[in-house]
Amino acid sequence: MKNTTTKYHSPEMTTEQRRTTNGSAAVASPPARGNTPPPRWARRLATLTVLTTVPSALWRIAMALGVPVGADGSYVDEHYGALGWGTAYVIGLSLLLVGLALLTLGLVRPWGERVPRWVPFIGELRIPPLAAVIPAGTGAVALTLMWVGVFSNLEPIYAEYGIYGAERAVLLLCYLPLLLWGPFLGAVTVSYAKRTGLRQDRPRASSPEPVPPSEGRAIHRPANDYGAEASYDQEGLVAADRS
Repeated sequence: MKNTTTKYHSPEMTTEQRRTTNGSAAVASPPARGNTPPPRWARRLATLTVLTTVPSALWRIAMALGVPVGADGSYVDEHYGALGWGTAYVIGLSLLLVGLALLTLGLVRPWGERVPRWVPFIGELRIPPLAAVIPAGTGAVALTLMWVGVFSNLEPIYAEYGIYGAERAVLLLCYLPLLLWGPFLGAVTVSYAKRTGLRQDRPRASSPEPVPPSEGRAIHRPANDYGAEASYDQEGLVAADRS
């Protein structure tokens, strides 16, 4: 009777280490945690995060350019009528907010984990997860608190811009999506933290002392990490080709 055994291969071994003793082909290793692609819901939520800033930006830019969006005409003429610094400030602020929201896409794109190759001096440099998680998480909390505070009392804003009647509904519809900016960013940040391996791996248990093998005796253990059931002898070797 032919009796050959192959060593049990840990999922943490490399491809070269996971070759069987009888020369069979190597088993492909599972992808590293840092290379795990983002889930579909995180990619969609990152896009929606950017879109939450667009309606209010368009409203402010239109007001600064003199488009009638509900703001009092005298207020617009006083601050933005000449297309001077006031107009440039509002347009620049609006574009800045949208640009900050665009950074959310880095949490679901490769350039959020490794610096693009075309960047001088630091191209291809790996980005530490905390360098993205801390600013994004802090921003998510700050944005949520800020916009909840703004929407708790809108009367001063209505009075400053001289907005009354139906124009208030237009302003409200344009600014309401900003309430979702912080929570959406927070959810995408949590997904990024889990996917890039921010959590520390569990410590490995020490290997037990080897036990002398018992002839013809095998130990059956539950399914391994790949869902396959294997039979082991007392040395931790997989029983194979026992024909």
